[in-house]
Amino acid sequence: MPRRKSTHVDDPAAVGRRLRRARERVGISQRQLSFDGCSPAYISRIEAGERIPSLQLLREMGRRLGVSEDFLATGLEREAGGEDRKLLDAEVSLRLGDIEAADRLYNEVSDGAQTTAIRSRALAGLGQIAHDRGEPRKAIELLEEALRIANLEAASQPALADTLGRSHAMVGDYSPAIRIFRQALREAEERGDSIETVRFGVLLANAYIDAGEFSEAEELLQKTVEHAPHAADPLFRARIYWSQSRLHALRGNASTAAGCARKALALLELTEHTQYAARAHQLLAHVELDRGNPAEALDLIDRGLPLIEAGGSKLEIALFQLERARALVQVNRRDEARQLASESTRALADAASNDAGRGLALLGEIYELLGDTGQARTFYEEAAEKLEADSDRYLLELYGKLAALHEAEGRADEALAVLKKAMAVQVPAGRIPAAS
Repeated sequence: MPRRKSTHVDDPAAVGRRLRRARERVGISQRQLSFDGCSPAYISRIEAGERIPSLQLLREMGRRLGVSEDFLATGLEREAGGEDRKLLDAEVSLRLGDIEAADRLYNEVSDGAQTTAIRSRALAGLGQIAHDRGEPRKAIELLEEALRIANLEAASQPALADTLGRSHAMVGDYSPAIRIFRQALREAEERGDSIETVRFGVLLANAYIDAGEFSEAEELLQKTVEHAPHAADPLFRARIYWSQSRLHALRGNASTAAGCARKALALLELTEHTQYAARAHQLLAHVELDRGNPAEALDLIDRGLPLIEAGGSKLEIALFQLERARALVQVNRRDEARQLASESTRALADAASNDAGRGLALLGEIYELLGDTGQARTFYEEAAEKLEADSDRYLLELYGKLAALHEAEGRADEALAVLKKAMAVQVPAGRIPAAS
């Protein structure tokens, strides 16, 4: 039996019967109807009423069988007008990058929706817009409401699962991100969908990395590479190299991380995926800063910044600028760094604790270099509060700076208390410490 009732179909058993009749009417087998993302075994389970297909699968099967997705889902046909037409216009606007038009249309549909299914789709669209605008908390609220009113699981809607999981990761909620990506990966494997299997394998590996579960990430990345049927695809290979670079960076293997990041960047520059290329520039700049190469990092940031500004969210742009501020500190352009870090930190208010914490820590470093130790201490302490939530790898470095500042100002007891905190988080349970 289906694991959860869904409101985009009338009854799973009835969907199965309609699908089987439509397939038999055109005289094709389950294998002939199957396609990448929908295996013969999965079609068999749909026809038996044991699985509820997503609207995307219903649409593709309907196209191949000469019937509409509405007929397969409910047994009824509808004209493409009214709410349906407006939803289609909103989806097209979003894909074409006209965010304002898509936002207006989705809101109009949501406000006047006659069915929960229509309102759910509108809310999902608004959630995607919020994510693209760098508002992950708002995205989570909208996407979870879309799932709730339609009584759906995130894993049954791959695009929604992708956005919802990444939104959770952006605000540091790694447990729900891992749960969503793990379920979506399992569903993709069950459907025989190789593309979605790779997609959610990489997303899950990155969530593991963010959560400090490095062994799980390494094992999953290796499995994804071994089982991917399209390993020659440059974008796929770049994603793997990118994930491996993040893994090595967090383990303190800066040289290996840089090598993987450069491979990712070289592959991405051969494609038209400018957003991925921009993020690869950011990742490599981050690694080069950790290796003590600020001039090279600045060059990478200058090359990547126009790419991210062309279509990135305000959060992505802020993170990019944060790397620039880090580089400016290291080349002694402190006033520029202070202004840029302050602007970036304000933009990170809705971000994960570790991103906001890093911005605050950088501000503390800048003020310390400028000789304003009081302001530096304030920012260091605020950064520690943010970073302590995730035992971020920068936390030990931050504790060292804060303790040194206390000691230089003659506050030995405060310095000792901070060092004790550092000892307590040096080897957190279940995590592999990064080299300092």
